Amino acid sequence: MGVGGADWLDRSERESEENPDGALDALQLKPGMAVGDVGAGTGYMSLKMARRVGPSGKVYAEDVQPEMLRRLRRNAAEAKLANVQTVLGSEADPKLPANTLDLILLVDVYHEFSQPQKMLRKMREALKDNGRLVLLEYRKEDSSIPIRPEHKMSVQEVKLEVEAEGFHLSQVIETLPRQHILILTKATPAP
Repeated sequence: MGVGGADWLDRSERESEENPDGALDALQLKPGMAVGDVGAGTGYMSLKMARRVGPSGKVYAEDVQPEMLRRLRRNAAEAKLANVQTVLGSEADPKLPANTLDLILLVDVYHEFSQPQKMLRKMREALKDNGRLVLLEYRKEDSSIPIRPEHKMSVQEVKLEVEAEGFHLSQVIETLPRQHILILTKATPAP
């Protein structure tokens, strides 16, 4: 199974290679937040986020594969997390509720989108005015990272593509071993 398979998503090296908890620390999730996990897979990050936003918060875990969402629901039930709602999205629309989310997280997902512009527009609609879109992507700038180039992104690529759809790259955090944390906010429309 290659990158993107369930075995890869749940692999034991993931903690050391990606430091997912460090990534979530950097995002300062707080109890009561509503967050989206687009391309959630089996829920590896969704469940971590669900614990951080607590019972008063909510995680919308989106994927286009029903089988992934079935596994995610099972994982959430086993973890006794009742604040995770699965969402079956499409290639052009993650089907997230409008103007609801404080944060949407995409972990190694953005470069896989077949219709990135449509996805970005729909995610922008789902975010509150002060909401954040967060991309974790393997650093293309670092040739020593043992991931194929098409599975990596540079800061410049993200800036060009995502800012074109009404976002502003507000922060790049480089504390993770292999990935950029790219934080985008809604750009204020020109007067």
